[in-house]
Amino acid sequence: MSFFSSKKPAAAIVPPPPIPRSGPTIDATTIISLLAVLVLLGGAYAASLQALPKTTTLKTRVLFVWHLFDALIHFVFEGSFLWNCFFVSYALPKSFSAAARSHAHMTLLTPPDVYWLGKDDLLFGANYGTTPLSRLWQEYAKADRRWGGVDLTIVCLEILTVFVAGPLACWVCVLLSRDERKGVLKKWFWMVVLATGEIYGGWMTFAPEWFTGSPNLDTSNWMYLWLYLAFFNGLWVVFPLWILWEAYGAMSSAMSQAEMVDLVHYLKKDD
Repeated sequence: MSFFSSKKPAAAIVPPPPIPRSGPTIDATTIISLLAVLVLLGGAYAASLQALPKTTTLKTRVLFVWHLFDALIHFVFEGSFLWNCFFVSYALPKSFSAAARSHAHMTLLTPPDVYWLGKDDLLFGANYGTTPLSRLWQEYAKADRRWGGVDLTIVCLEILTVFVAGPLACWVCVLLSRDERKGVLKKWFWMVVLATGEIYGGWMTFAPEWFTGSPNLDTSNWMYLWLYLAFFNGLWVVFPLWILWEAYGAMSSAMSQAEMVDLVHYLKKDD
């Protein structure tokens, strides 16, 4: 697999990653990656059985499982993506000219003469790793090649996702594990903050692609289009939208009840 068009001069060709990942093949990496998602989901459900009382409503349990699953995905998967971006690299041959180095970095989605971490002699990203977590992102990069390198927008979004959204999702789980009748507004407020951030992150991930003809997306295979891109990313649109809808109803109801209490106190005072 090459990151360059055949029209480029031979001097600018970058050697392929240690373990090239290309083609719509379902192999061990594909299966293990999908099973890992199911393991995290199962772990989130098992944790709900321990953290929530048996009398918990179905809605609260679904919210708990979703937020814990969300946090685990952020920490394990997207955290590993950041690890690859910061600590997995490939050294360009010393014989490369400055122009060739700049061109090599441009193929990994950095602007001309811009080098990730200021290193013009290194290419960073999962494409250059050999660990299972690198291979996982090599697999996903077959559908969206930005995740194999260091697309600047993606990396900056994922930093917020891992270090802000992940802990916030855990905090929501803590709030949900408490008495359902207490702190209703507090719970829904933080769920709204997180859901809004998730939707914004999804927009900033894909909107630049859509407006430029999706040059980094491969939708030629059903697995890439419907499983990797549509399903897995769609979860972080459908659930946040549902949460915003539920939050609107719950917060409106809580505020209406508070207004009724204030009205009763006011009428009693007049009497």
